[in-house]
Amino acid sequence: MKKRREGFYSISVVAKMFSVHQQTVRLYEKEGLISPKRSAGNTRLFSEEDVDRLEEIIYLTHKLGVNLAGVEVIMGLQKKINKLQNEINKLFAQAQDQLKEEGETFKETAKKQAKRLVEIKKKSLQRGDAEAQTTLPIDPVDVEIVDDWKVDYEEENE
Repeated sequence: MKKRREGFYSISVVAKMFSVHQQTVRLYEKEGLISPKRSAGNTRLFSEEDVDRLEEIIYLTHKLGVNLAGVEVIMGLQKKINKLQNEINKLFAQAQDQLKEEGETFKETAKKQAKRLVEIKKKSLQRGDAEAQTTLPIDPVDVEIVDDWKVDYEEENE
Protein backbone atom coordinates (compact mmCIF):
# COMPACT_ATOMS: atom_id res chain seq x y z
CA MET A 1 0.00 0.00 0.00
CA LYS A 2 1.35 3.41 -0.93
CA LYS A 3 1.91 6.05 1.72
CA ARG A 4 -0.75 8.80 1.51
CA ARG A 5 -1.34 12.11 3.22
CA GLU A 6 -4.36 12.73 5.43
CA GLY A 7 -7.20 14.61 3.78
CA PHE A 8 -9.57 14.32 0.87
CA TYR A 9 -8.82 13.40 -2.72
CA SER A 10 -10.58 14.18 -5.96
CA ILE A 11 -11.76 11.44 -8.30
CA SER A 12 -8.93 12.18 -10.75
CA VAL A 13 -6.29 11.75 -8.06
CA VAL A 14 -7.89 8.54 -6.78
CA ALA A 15 -8.16 7.12 -10.30
CA LYS A 16 -4.47 7.86 -10.95
CA MET A 17 -3.52 6.36 -7.60
CA PHE A 18 -4.92 2.98 -8.65
CA SER A 19 -4.40 3.25 -12.42
CA VAL A 20 -8.10 2.95 -13.18
CA HIS A 21 -10.46 5.10 -15.22
CA GLN A 22 -12.58 7.66 -13.38
CA GLN A 23 -15.64 5.95 -14.82
CA THR A 24 -14.65 2.77 -12.95
CA VAL A 25 -14.59 4.71 -9.68
CA ARG A 26 -18.02 6.21 -10.52
CA LEU A 27 -19.35 2.71 -11.21
CA TYR A 28 -18.20 1.51 -7.79
CA GLU A 29 -19.99 4.47 -6.25
CA LYS A 30 -23.13 3.79 -8.31
CA GLU A 31 -23.10 0.16 -7.09
CA GLY A 32 -22.93 1.42 -3.50
CA LEU A 33 -19.49 -0.03 -2.81
CA ILE A 34 -18.05 3.38 -1.91
CA SER A 35 -19.69 6.58 -0.71
CA PRO A 36 -17.42 9.59 -1.07
CA LYS A 37 -18.50 12.88 0.46
CA ARG A 38 -19.52 15.76 -1.76
CA SER A 39 -18.32 19.35 -1.72
CA ALA A 40 -20.65 22.35 -1.95
CA GLY A 41 -20.09 22.21 -5.71
CA ASN A 42 -21.04 18.47 -5.76
CA THR A 43 -17.45 17.33 -6.36
CA ARG A 44 -16.60 13.89 -5.00
CA LEU A 45 -14.23 14.01 -2.03
CA PHE A 46 -12.58 10.71 -1.14
CA SER A 47 -11.39 10.27 2.45
CA GLU A 48 -8.61 7.93 3.57
CA GLU A 49 -11.27 5.37 4.47
CA ASP A 50 -12.83 5.67 0.99
CA VAL A 51 -9.41 5.24 -0.62
CA ASP A 52 -8.67 2.16 1.51
CA ARG A 53 -12.05 0.67 0.61
CA LEU A 54 -11.48 1.45 -3.06
CA GLU A 55 -8.08 -0.21 -2.88
CA GLU A 56 -9.73 -3.35 -1.54
CA ILE A 57 -12.42 -3.27 -4.25
CA ILE A 58 -9.82 -2.91 -6.98
CA TYR A 59 -7.76 -5.74 -5.51
CA LEU A 60 -10.79 -8.04 -5.44
CA THR A 61 -11.99 -7.15 -8.94
CA HIS A 62 -8.75 -6.70 -10.84
CA LYS A 63 -6.39 -9.09 -9.08
CA LEU A 64 -8.76 -11.84 -7.93
CA GLY A 65 -11.39 -11.55 -10.65
CA VAL A 66 -14.33 -11.15 -8.26
CA ASN A 67 -17.43 -9.55 -9.81
CA LEU A 68 -19.15 -6.58 -8.17
CA ALA A 69 -21.87 -8.73 -6.60
CA GLY A 70 -19.14 -10.87 -5.06
CA VAL A 71 -17.33 -7.78 -3.80
CA GLU A 72 -20.54 -6.60 -2.15
CA VAL A 73 -21.00 -9.99 -0.45
CA ILE A 74 -17.36 -10.14 0.67
CA MET A 75 -17.45 -6.64 2.11
CA GLY A 76 -20.76 -7.33 3.85
CA LEU A 77 -19.29 -10.47 5.41
CA GLN A 78 -16.18 -8.58 6.48
CA LYS A 79 -18.37 -6.02 8.21
CA LYS A 80 -20.28 -8.78 10.02
CA ILE A 81 -17.02 -10.51 10.99
CA ASN A 82 -15.65 -7.25 12.44
CA LYS A 83 -18.87 -6.71 14.39
CA LEU A 84 -18.79 -10.26 15.76
CA GLN A 85 -15.10 -9.94 16.61
CA ASN A 86 -15.82 -6.78 18.59
CA GLU A 87 -18.63 -8.56 20.46
CA ILE A 88 -16.34 -11.51 21.21
CA ASN A 89 -13.64 -9.14 22.48
CA LYS A 90 -16.15 -7.44 24.79
CA LEU A 91 -17.38 -10.80 26.11
CA PHE A 92 -13.80 -11.96 26.63
CA ALA A 93 -12.97 -8.78 28.56
CA GLN A 94 -16.08 -9.24 30.72
CA ALA A 95 -15.15 -12.86 31.40
CA GLN A 96 -11.62 -11.83 32.37
CA ASP A 97 -12.97 -9.18 34.75
CA GLN A 98 -15.38 -11.68 36.29
CA LEU A 99 -12.64 -14.31 36.71
CA LYS A 100 -10.37 -11.75 38.32
CA GLU A 101 -13.13 -10.71 40.71
CA GLU A 102 -13.94 -14.33 41.56
CA GLY A 103 -10.24 -15.05 42.05
CA GLU A 104 -9.95 -12.16 44.50
CA THR A 105 -13.01 -13.43 46.38
CA PHE A 106 -11.52 -16.92 46.47
CA LYS A 107 -8.22 -15.60 47.79
CA GLU A 108 -9.93 -13.70 50.58
CA THR A 109 -12.07 -16.72 51.50
CA ALA A 110 -9.01 -18.99 51.53
CA LYS A 111 -7.13 -16.55 53.79
CA LYS A 112 -10.03 -16.34 56.23
CA GLN A 113 -10.47 -20.11 56.29
CA ALA A 114 -6.75 -20.69 56.85
CA LYS A 115 -6.70 -18.22 59.73
CA ARG A 116 -9.84 -19.77 61.19
CA LEU A 117 -8.31 -23.23 60.92
CA VAL A 118 -5.25 -22.06 62.82
CA GLU A 119 -7.47 -20.51 65.51
CA ILE A 120 -9.44 -23.75 65.88
CA LYS A 121 -6.22 -25.76 66.11
CA LYS A 122 -4.79 -23.41 68.75
CA LYS A 123 -7.94 -23.58 70.85
CA SER A 124 -8.07 -27.36 70.57
CA LEU A 125 -4.44 -27.68 71.57
CA GLN A 126 -4.96 -25.34 74.51
CA ARG A 127 -7.89 -27.48 75.73
CA GLY A 128 -5.83 -30.60 75.26
CA ASP A 129 -8.37 -32.03 72.80
CA ALA A 130 -6.79 -35.31 71.74
CA GLU A 131 -9.22 -35.79 68.83
CA ALA A 132 -8.32 -32.37 67.40
CA GLN A 133 -4.67 -33.31 67.50
CA THR A 134 -5.31 -36.33 65.34
CA THR A 135 -7.85 -34.75 62.97
CA LEU A 136 -6.01 -31.47 62.57
CA PRO A 137 -2.34 -32.37 62.10
CA ILE A 138 -1.37 -28.77 61.54
CA ASP A 139 0.91 -26.98 63.92
CA PRO A 140 -0.16 -23.29 64.04
CA VAL A 141 3.41 -22.14 63.65
CA ASP A 142 3.69 -24.11 60.41
CA VAL A 143 0.94 -22.14 58.61
CA GLU A 144 2.24 -19.36 56.47
CA ILE A 145 0.41 -17.07 54.01
CA VAL A 146 2.52 -16.92 50.86
CA ASP A 147 2.10 -14.63 47.83
CA ASP A 148 -0.80 -12.89 49.54
CA TRP A 149 -3.18 -15.85 49.11
CA LYS A 150 -1.50 -19.22 49.00
CA VAL A 151 -1.36 -21.17 52.24
CA ASP A 152 1.55 -23.49 52.93
CA TYR A 153 0.94 -26.34 55.35
CA GLU A 154 3.78 -28.35 56.76
CA GLU A 155 2.60 -31.63 58.24
CA GLU A 156 4.28 -32.98 61.33
CA ASN A 157 6.28 -36.11 60.69
CA GLU A 158 5.89 -38.57 63.56
